[in-house]
Amino acid sequence: MPNQVFEAARTIMAVREYQDKEVPEDAIRRIVGAAHLTASAANRQPWHFVLVRKRDALRKLGSLVRTGPYTANAAAAVIVAYEKGSKSGVSDASRAIQSMMLVAWGDGVGSNWTGLTGLENVRQEFGLPDTYDVLAVIPFGYPKRKVIGKKKRNPFDQVVSAERFGSPLG
Repeated sequence: MPNQVFEAARTIMAVREYQDKEVPEDAIRRIVGAAHLTASAANRQPWHFVLVRKRDALRKLGSLVRTGPYTANAAAAVIVAYEKGSKSGVSDASRAIQSMMLVAWGDGVGSNWTGLTGLENVRQEFGLPDTYDVLAVIPFGYPKRKVIGKKKRNPFDQVVSAERFGSPLG
C-alpha cells in the first residue's frame, strides 16, 4: 500500500511561481491546521502563525522578504513566528513549517521557505509583539507550470548509517 506522506516528502519541490488562482478555504485551513497540530517540545507550542491572503498584504510581504519577492504573487502566505525566550522555538516552528508544506503539496499547492533572519520588519508590519521573532514567511499557491524535477541528493549510504557513523544501512 502506498504511503501518501512519504510520496509527498519524495516529490515536494520548491515553488516560486504561482498561478493567479485562489486556494480553497478548506485547503488553507488544512495547511494552517497542520502547523497548529505539529508536535512541539514539552507541548509548549511556542509559535504563532499569521495567515495573509489580501493581495496588498502579500505584495507588502514580497517587498519585505529579500529571499521571497515572489510571495507577492502567491495566493496566500503564512508568517511563522516563535517566542524569543523559547529554547525549542526555532526547531518547533521549523517542524510546523515542514508540516504545512507537506500538507499543501498533498493538495497540489506549492510553497517555499523564505526568510530566516532579518525579518524584524515583517514582525513590525504585521503586528506581532516584540516577544516574538519571525522565522520565515511561507508563500502558498498553485504552481504556475508543472513541477517536475529530480532531487539532487547525496547518495543514501553517504548520509545514512546504521548504529554507528559510517556503517552502511544495508
